[in-house]
Amino acid sequence: MMKGSISICEVRVAETQQTNGIEVLETREWLDSLDYVLSKGGPERAGRLLQQLALHARSEAGINLPFTATTPYQNTIPFRQQPPFPGSQEMERRIKSLVRWNAMAMVVRANKIQEGIGGHISTFASAATLYEVAFNHFFHAATESGDRDVVYFQGHAAPGIYARAYLEGRIPKEKLENFRRELKPGGGLSSYPHPWLMPDFWEFPTVSMGLGPIQSIYHARFIKYLENRGLKNSTGGKVWAFLGDGEMDEPESLGSITLASRERLDNLIFVVNCNLQRLDGPVRGNGKIIQELEAIFRGAGWNVIKLIWGGDWDPLIDADRDGLLVRRMGEITDGQYQKYFVESGAYFRQNFFGTDPRLLKMVEHLSDEQLARMRLGGHDPIKVHAAYKAAAEHTGSPTIILAKTIKGYGLGEAGEGKNITHQQKKLNDDELQIFRSRFGIPIPDGELHNAPFYRPADDSPEIKYMQERRKQLGGYIPVRKVRATPLKPISEALFEEFYKGTEGREASTTMVFVRMLSKLLRDPEVGKFIVPVVPDEARTFGMEALFRQVGIYSSVGQLYEPVDMDTLLYYKEAKNGQILEEGITEAGSMCSFIAAGTAYANHGINTIPFFIYYSMFGLQRIGDLIWAAADMRCRGFLIGGTAGRTTLAGEGLQHQDGHSHVLALGVPTLLAYDPAFAYEIAIIIQDGIKRMYVDGESIFYYLTVTNEPLHMPEMPNQPGIREGILKGLYRYRISEKKNAKLRAQLLGSGTIMFEVLKAQAILEKDYDVAVDVWSVTSYKELYREANDCARWNMLHPTQKAKVPYVTETLKDASGPFIAASDYMKVLPESIAQWVPGKLVSLGTDGFGRSENRASLRDFFEVDAKHIVLATLHALAGEKSVDKDKDKDKKDGADPISVKLLENAIRDLGIDPEKRNPATS
Repeated sequence: MMKGSISICEVRVAETQQTNGIEVLETREWLDSLDYVLSKGGPERAGRLLQQLALHARSEAGINLPFTATTPYQNTIPFRQQPPFPGSQEMERRIKSLVRWNAMAMVVRANKIQEGIGGHISTFASAATLYEVAFNHFFHAATESGDRDVVYFQGHAAPGIYARAYLEGRIPKEKLENFRRELKPGGGLSSYPHPWLMPDFWEFPTVSMGLGPIQSIYHARFIKYLENRGLKNSTGGKVWAFLGDGEMDEPESLGSITLASRERLDNLIFVVNCNLQRLDGPVRGNGKIIQELEAIFRGAGWNVIKLIWGGDWDPLIDADRDGLLVRRMGEITDGQYQKYFVESGAYFRQNFFGTDPRLLKMVEHLSDEQLARMRLGGHDPIKVHAAYKAAAEHTGSPTIILAKTIKGYGLGEAGEGKNITHQQKKLNDDELQIFRSRFGIPIPDGELHNAPFYRPADDSPEIKYMQERRKQLGGYIPVRKVRATPLKPISEALFEEFYKGTEGREASTTMVFVRMLSKLLRDPEVGKFIVPVVPDEARTFGMEALFRQVGIYSSVGQLYEPVDMDTLLYYKEAKNGQILEEGITEAGSMCSFIAAGTAYANHGINTIPFFIYYSMFGLQRIGDLIWAAADMRCRGFLIGGTAGRTTLAGEGLQHQDGHSHVLALGVPTLLAYDPAFAYEIAIIIQDGIKRMYVDGESIFYYLTVTNEPLHMPEMPNQPGIREGILKGLYRYRISEKKNAKLRAQLLGSGTIMFEVLKAQAILEKDYDVAVDVWSVTSYKELYREANDCARWNMLHPTQKAKVPYVTETLKDASGPFIAASDYMKVLPESIAQWVPGKLVSLGTDGFGRSENRASLRDFFEVDAKHIVLATLHALAGEKSVDKDKDKDKKDGADPISVKLLENAIRDLGIDPEKRNPATS
């Protein structure tokens, strides 16, 4: 090629440069035009214009813009839109430093005194600013007008909440010294939020991960329910849930977020502390948890506010006209960001900004030390305030704030940003000195070793400032108190029809319960407080008549004509509907139960929840929430429908429950009953309402009911029957065979009581055995009371021993005791040591089967014939059978009893070689 000629490559380079120059110019013109629209028409007009452009590009040119559910990795609220900070930043910084120090000292001191007592420093260290801004400017406590915010505190942040209460003068220093040592003289502080242990302080137990998010959603919805039904005035109070980014992996954390947007719960605010770490390491080492959560919640219809960068970054972001910095921010994984947190400013400069000379140019005026101190959004009170204010003022949907922080912020080499920080419990003297100096705590070096608590005088500027802020916001938080006044006792007349039985008609105990619930709903005094909760099984339980009676709650009413409109029992939704029909979610339904069952304290309203569900999907499936309900001092009735292993024909293994009453043994405040008859249910529910809502006991109930139609008998006219039903045992039927040589006692529960009654008839008619029948309504109550007596007797050996109720009640009963229920054998066996005679337990150990009731009871050996055989075998074991009836004796054995048993097995039609139901 001749010198001076232009090559093809040079031409192409020139063309490319010209094209790029034109694109840059076009881009700038479009951006300038958008800025003009923003300045003249505002964000809404600009948004509509962009939507029109996208629609035009798609419809006219076939241009499909790539889908994205995320926004760039920067703050949602630009710094120019931040509202003025309403308080003293310096004063609030000093208060926050004091809270930080005392929270840290609490855990460090506890572990100096007692090795391994535990505690958590790092969670609160990362969230201190998130909490302090809320305490000083947003958390509204209960006031006379009814305004209040409901706050679900992150469980691992409890030391920080205790530390603030100490500065407020609400918790004495001695309590802080006994952190995690609640049995010390003078009492201590529970590890996490536990209302049962601290009933005047904590409201919600949250440290079982995921329960706080789902409960806060249903609590916010329940507040709307109360308002729409006229039980509570709309006050503008918010439900705040402080969560961890690692916690969001729990299914309960995300499982109900569409309910919140569907119900337009603008009274709900999630604050997710995105410190990028869980217990073992990064939450998303190879990804970005903030972007992931943004996509999930934006897709679910939430208002998402990202709070990523502190004010130190504002000048850099503002100068980033070409988006280089924001693009680089979005490229970095969370695992690498953690690395930046623990390395030097020089490392940050080289590895973050050093990928592009233009980025390095942006920070050339900053020293390495300044780069190392660049704050994140979750540690900047001005940014946090702006996010909270936007969330509190937002309407139409729930809000989630994704706040980026550093786990263990302020701990320095002791664990700031490191994977070990969650387990950090101790700081050495040098680390304490660095912490003290960093946050300006006035403690001399000589006292640092003991990590002393520090509280300024009551008249100090810090204490006066924080007290004034809480006064302006209505008082202290957290505080738990019973706000409702007791109800008046329910009239006995409401329950009298159930004492008469069904007078020859068949009815299931479920039908009885629904009839009782219907009457309660119509009661002029208590009816409005009844809250039926159903997880999409109302028709299964025969509750569809309630649709017309009280309606299904819907925040928007009924915007359609139901397909069954022309029927009497059509699906009726209403804004003031009373039934909470939750769909297919036992967890969500249980959260509604908890919200209603704690409203007596949280909202001063004695709502009485009745949550009816498949019994199999209760204590087994949502046992963690039931445990939390007990911790929260919840009240109400859990109704286990289609209960028992053999009552649910056809459904099979996953639906048939034979162990919920065994699981109920472990919940201290849960009273568990397995009633057989209508009058038993009536007496239990009547007494339950009295104990919970008239007397104010912090208990709740579990009742099992079945869908098997049976003849409900009239309540026997005998003294002590009401007491017996409530205590768990009474004699239902006395044998009329006065001269029989053999006697036995049959104990029945629930639907198996009717098999027991059949067995009584067979034993008396065919085997000349006099049989008394006892109704055991609650093995748990018998077990609990007997253990109380045993404990008292052990601790008071010189005093007259107490006799358990079960022992006293059965003391005159002779013969063996055969207990049959639709639950595991261990349930009756729990009281065996207090039964004055041999106890034989028949139960339903093993997996369920798809069959009819008769076949199931035969398979599990709890039907009448197996009860008869068990009784005869027990009598034979007691050598009570008359040997003169059979003279055939062999090998020194007892041929009479053996022969009798052999004949009984044959005559009853029992297969002795059948499979063992417990293991098959």
